[in-house]
Amino acid sequence: MAKINWLVIALLIIAMVALPLFAACNGQQEEEEEEEEEEIEGTVLIGGSFPLTGPYPEDGAAVSAAFQNYAEWVNDNHKVSPWGPSFPENVILDAETALDDGASPPTAQTNYATLKAQGFKTFRISGSGIATAMMDTLYTDEVAATTMASGPYLVTPRVGTIFSNYPIYTDQCAAIADWFMDNWEGDTAPRVAYLTNDSFGQSLKIDAMDDYLESIGYEVVLGCPAVPTVPGLASDTAPMLSWCQSNDIDLTLGVMLVVGAVKTMTQAETMGIGWNLDYEMTVGLGSPAHLVIYLRDSGGNVGNGLVIAGSYPPWSDTGDGVEFCKTLMNTYMTGGFEDTEHIMYQHGVVEAMIQVEAIRLALINTGKQPDELTSADILNDGFLKISGLDTGGIIPTDISYGIGDVEGAESVRLDRNEGGVDVHLGSWPLRHVY
Repeated sequence: MAKINWLVIALLIIAMVALPLFAACNGQQEEEEEEEEEEIEGTVLIGGSFPLTGPYPEDGAAVSAAFQNYAEWVNDNHKVSPWGPSFPENVILDAETALDDGASPPTAQTNYATLKAQGFKTFRISGSGIATAMMDTLYTDEVAATTMASGPYLVTPRVGTIFSNYPIYTDQCAAIADWFMDNWEGDTAPRVAYLTNDSFGQSLKIDAMDDYLESIGYEVVLGCPAVPTVPGLASDTAPMLSWCQSNDIDLTLGVMLVVGAVKTMTQAETMGIGWNLDYEMTVGLGSPAHLVIYLRDSGGNVGNGLVIAGSYPPWSDTGDGVEFCKTLMNTYMTGGFEDTEHIMYQHGVVEAMIQVEAIRLALINTGKQPDELTSADILNDGFLKISGLDTGGIIPTDISYGIGDVEGAESVRLDRNEGGVDVHLGSWPLRHVY
């Protein structure tokens, strides 16, 4: 019988026991090294250029404050929202909120060059004129931008890098037209005209809008004079309202600033034109004629029946999004909510949330560090990958983007002034009129 070599057997047993332990330890070490390599840290710039002077400085100041407060909250809480995903703990947001463009395209273009030199990888749009002036540059540079403006020009070719968070003006007004037609009791087709301002409101007047209105049963009457963007006096709108009256208009559609809406409705009431007045006519406007601000600035005493599309919930709303905005103001602003209360603060929070969500997704999808991200990364692996972004009810539906889909929202909120009270009429689907 062969002699057993106990020494060899002992060494084999030791090897069998030790090898798995060594492999486990080595694997653990590799995992720890991988975790160390994957730790994301650095600073990311958000915000951009704001209309702090010019035709709507109050709007710009509210949006600017929202960006600043939101960035501070994310830095403190490392989340995109109280109900949303986490944000990398070692990535710090630095918000640029003091750069004024006055809603001027040349100034905005200068600001863009300044921010780009500072390392900005995104931008934001303060108005329609800026959007149309810069859309080719942003497209060529592969820079994504959030926006305060929302015209049909956003969805034309070569404009796929400007991302809205509320519906384009044509879709807003299409929703008003749908609502009005749903409630129309006349025996003949209602007559509709464009009572809109002489700047961004002109983007509403396109063939596709006429075609949609006619397809759902309206008689479209063209030729209404444009309302000044900032009327000097309420009486400046009298010729436009007289035109509507002489042409037997039942519904008007338009887009105005709040100041234009207040002066138009004040003059309409003086002339006995409006809901349940001598001449029955409904005025429908898209944002930025936000009803919350309209009621504040008008005192709630004029413009009964005015319908506003595409705005945000009143501050009395108890949804998560509105409560979050109040928390931000009360935490980070001197004077808190009571000193702000501008509805565009909600818009600013949503804009900032979109920029931050795009950055979060770009970091995940590229595996890069913050300082390695390019504007193309944030566009392609960030903005275009946003799906189901929950704003807590500030926007009626979750926000999603994709190639050729830059509207974000999927429905239009409608509110009506009923005796000085903001009454939510509901939400209507987008008709994609462009």
